[in-house]
Amino acid sequence: MTAVVKHTIRSKQATAGSAAPAQPRNSQLRRQFPPRVAQEWWPATAQGEDEVLRRLTSPPFLPEVKATRAGRRRGTAKLLRWLSSFPGDTWQQRWEASGAEEHPGSSWLLLPLGWLRDNGTAASYDENDLSSGLLMLICGDVIRPGMAWMVTRAHRHLAPVMAQVRDPAGFARLRELAEAGPASALKDARLAATRIATILACKGGVISDIAVGDCVEMADTQRLVHSRGGQNKVDFYLRLHALGIFPTDAPATIRAFGMAQGQLTIEELVDRYRLQCKPVRDLLVDYLKERQPALDYASLETISASLAGLFWARVEALSPGITTLRLPPEVARAWKEDLQTIKRSVTGPDGKKTVVTRPRINAKDELIRVRALYLDIAQWAMEEPERWAQWAVPSPVSDAEINWAKERRRRKARMDQRTRERLPVLPVLTRTAAERRATTARHLQAATTTPPGEIIEGTGGTLRRAMTPTANGRHVWADDTATGKRRNLSYEEEEAFWGFATIEVLRLTGIRCEELLELTHHGITEYRLPSTGELVPLLQIAPSKTDTERLLLVSPELADILSAIISRLRGPSGGVPLTVSYDVRERVWNPAMPLLFQRPIGSENRAFTPSAIRKLLINTLAATGLTDAAGDPLMFSPHDFRRIFVTDAIMSGLPPHIAQVICGHKTIDTTIGYTAVYPAEAIEAHRAFIARRRATRPSEEYRTPTEEEWDAFLAHFEKRKVSVGTCARAFASPCVHEHACVRCSLLRPDPAQRSRLEEIRDNLHDRIAEAEREGWLGEIEGLKVSLAGTEDKLAQIDTSLQRQEQGVRLGMPAFPDIAGRSVPPAPEGTP
Repeated sequence: MTAVVKHTIRSKQATAGSAAPAQPRNSQLRRQFPPRVAQEWWPATAQGEDEVLRRLTSPPFLPEVKATRAGRRRGTAKLLRWLSSFPGDTWQQRWEASGAEEHPGSSWLLLPLGWLRDNGTAASYDENDLSSGLLMLICGDVIRPGMAWMVTRAHRHLAPVMAQVRDPAGFARLRELAEAGPASALKDARLAATRIATILACKGGVISDIAVGDCVEMADTQRLVHSRGGQNKVDFYLRLHALGIFPTDAPATIRAFGMAQGQLTIEELVDRYRLQCKPVRDLLVDYLKERQPALDYASLETISASLAGLFWARVEALSPGITTLRLPPEVARAWKEDLQTIKRSVTGPDGKKTVVTRPRINAKDELIRVRALYLDIAQWAMEEPERWAQWAVPSPVSDAEINWAKERRRRKARMDQRTRERLPVLPVLTRTAAERRATTARHLQAATTTPPGEIIEGTGGTLRRAMTPTANGRHVWADDTATGKRRNLSYEEEEAFWGFATIEVLRLTGIRCEELLELTHHGITEYRLPSTGELVPLLQIAPSKTDTERLLLVSPELADILSAIISRLRGPSGGVPLTVSYDVRERVWNPAMPLLFQRPIGSENRAFTPSAIRKLLINTLAATGLTDAAGDPLMFSPHDFRRIFVTDAIMSGLPPHIAQVICGHKTIDTTIGYTAVYPAEAIEAHRAFIARRRATRPSEEYRTPTEEEWDAFLAHFEKRKVSVGTCARAFASPCVHEHACVRCSLLRPDPAQRSRLEEIRDNLHDRIAEAEREGWLGEIEGLKVSLAGTEDKLAQIDTSLQRQEQGVRLGMPAFPDIAGRSVPPAPEGTP
């Protein structure tokens, strides 16, 4: 580690209290893409002093301004004189011997200035000349400073000079790429060019020679030396990747190297806990390798944490030197008691740390995994005694200790209580999210047309357009006149929109959080009936927890939300940007996809993460002011919407086995466990009815339908259209009203046929009057039933039209405009 890095770490420790160098992660990718090795010799650094000075004062190193040209010539000559006083065969060796890199920033100038004063006239030496001379030596590839020292200095002229003397074509491509982007990103483009020029200064070559590992080394150095920087630290990698200079298998984002650990090997998973007994450590590694083919990575990581961390590491702490799985009774009891609680160190307001203990809710899950270890070894010992027999001992966890009946009831009670608390206030949350989205959008729209320093219209005088001369135009700022705080209206609008979209999609679909984050534009599809051309919108849910793909029917409300999301994400080409996402459970990077839940950060589109979704919910809930029974702020997790969705669906009459299919549960017991208020006896009666019905029906009914049966199924939907609307009766069910449609509650009236219904209503009035006049009392009752049905259908049309008129038109495209793909109609003659 260079002296400048040590100096930086010491200064951070003095100010922040503690600091540690960035630990390299994702070692597999780092081994695949190593940085270029620093060279000890190259032609430019081995040239003589006169030759170097002559080359650096000739084209293309000559600027147009004469004063700049003279200053660079003087500075180069003085630095070469100073470096010549140090030992070495090359200028690079003399530079390293000078100790300049031990002085970060501009403090290195004190070294040559002191030497020049001692060996010449002090008044004739200028710091600007020396800085210009160093710029020439670096851009002329005479010396290659260390990267840690380079990133501590300001390099205003580094990229322009590099573009002039080192790689004009490469920097020209960078400029074209920047000009093709938004004007607000030009500042970021200049900073990225400086980062790239810094890599060339430290590694040599041109832009096309830069390796992926060079960029990783730069990002690691910035993270080590600097405390801030955000997206600007890694933006240069995205631009180099866009130029196509990296291999095809290079990650799309540099975050794959540092911000995501990647999958660990089984040995690395176990060695996280530093087990003392190597035989037991090797046993756990072998055991996990045996089970690995049947597990995903998330399950494998959980089991390794249970067996190596919560089991054997704690056993070794309770009984140092233990080397067998046969635990003494007192050790087993102490371990089980220790497992029942979780200890956390909490820092109080006074700065003192205290240990807080709370019960471990999933203690029996850990006991089950330990018991499975012992039982698996006992079973395998009979199959491979030479490998497993020595470890086959009685399990310290008995079968009675893992009885789940009581815990299952307690867990169900906790889940039901959460649902009962949150289901009644869900309308408040959705209404607040919608109002918050509309308000922030209105403020942002008004602020964009308000001159700086003026009150923003529509804010009641509470917001004033901020004076931000250094802003890059990407964000709109405002000052709160009451508090004096500056607010980012662009961020507030974006955060409110995605909070609203998250809540609406979760509550309308009941999908899991990981399924929400994997929704793509391609997942919006539609099915068109072959004969009528009627469109059925569908949403494809990617396999997640159960590895089962499913399709959900898109309601009109959900279609509006998806339309708003896609309209927001569409780029200049009209498509949703392709974005890579990181699977936090499997520790892998997914291929680039048109994700629906993504947002721009800097010049990169990033997928939302589970923590970002939780933050959106927390901020939206804070705006509602809702509290729980204890008076604390009410919290929603993404999974609460799934339980509410199932509960509300079953309470509304949806059969549990249909809810099971919609939610993607493997068993109906899981679906029933999600329902908080549905009577258990009704569920059991429904299940018993289904079992009896299936027992009495012939088995041939549970088979693949024939082409004729499928055609009859489609024909049912084609025959639903009637003169005054659409019939919604179930397949293969007869018309109970003998086609007296105005009496039927299953008729969905068509607003376009209102005049026909009014004609039917007037005719019924005439017929009732005629029947009363002629004394046909037997017909009057039936005619009044038809009249009541007709008036009900007219009222339905009026309500529908009124709801449409009250809706706010946002200019969103219709569903066919946002659908990513369509299911084409089946060829004629196929089912």
